[in-house]
Amino acid sequence: MNFLAHIFLSGENDFIKIGNFMADGIRGNDYLEFHPDIQKGIILHRAIDTFTDAHPIFRKSKHRLHEKYGHYSGVIIDIFYDHFLAKNWSDYSNESLEAVAANFYELLKSNYDTLTERTKNMMPYMIARNWFVSYASIEGLSMILFQMDHRTKNRVAMHESIVELKEFYSEFEDEFTRFFEEIRLHCNEKLAAL
Repeated sequence: MNFLAHIFLSGENDFIKIGNFMADGIRGNDYLEFHPDIQKGIILHRAIDTFTDAHPIFRKSKHRLHEKYGHYSGVIIDIFYDHFLAKNWSDYSNESLEAVAANFYELLKSNYDTLTERTKNMMPYMIARNWFVSYASIEGLSMILFQMDHRTKNRVAMHESIVELKEFYSEFEDEFTRFFEEIRLHCNEKLAAL
C-alpha cells in the first residue's frame, strides 16, 4: 500500500495518520522516540506492509510486473492500488478526496516539528503536485511514477508500467477491490488491539 491507502487505513486519529505516513523512514526501535499515537501509526504501517507483502492477491498483481520491473514491481503495485483507491474514493468515504488531501497536508504543516527529515523533504513536492488527488487519473499517476524514477535514479523506468496498467486495467482493479476489503478488516482489528 502506498501513501493514500496508509492514511485511509489509519482511522480518525491524526497522530496515527502521521506515524503511518512517515513510518518508512523509521528503523527498528527508533519509533519509541515519538508520541504514543505516532508509535501506533508506525506499528500499524508495519502491520499493513507485512500483511500486504504476504497476501496472495497482492502477489498476483505484483507477479504480472515482476519480469520487467523486478524488485520495483511491489512499489509499482502499491502506487497502482492507490490509483484505484483514489479513482473509487466515493465508494470508501463520504468526504471528498480533495478535502481529505487538503486536511492531511495541513495536518503535516501544523505538526512540522514532529516530522522526520525525510518527510519534511518530501512534503513540498507532495503538496505542490497534490499527490493524493493526482493518484486518481492515469496522467497524475504517470507523473508520480516519473518522479519515482527520478528518486530511484531511473533504475527500471517505472513510468513505463502505465502500459501494463492499461493492458491489465480490469484485472488490477478487481484485485485491488478484493484485497482492499481484506486489508480494511485487518487494520480495523489491528487498530482495536493497539
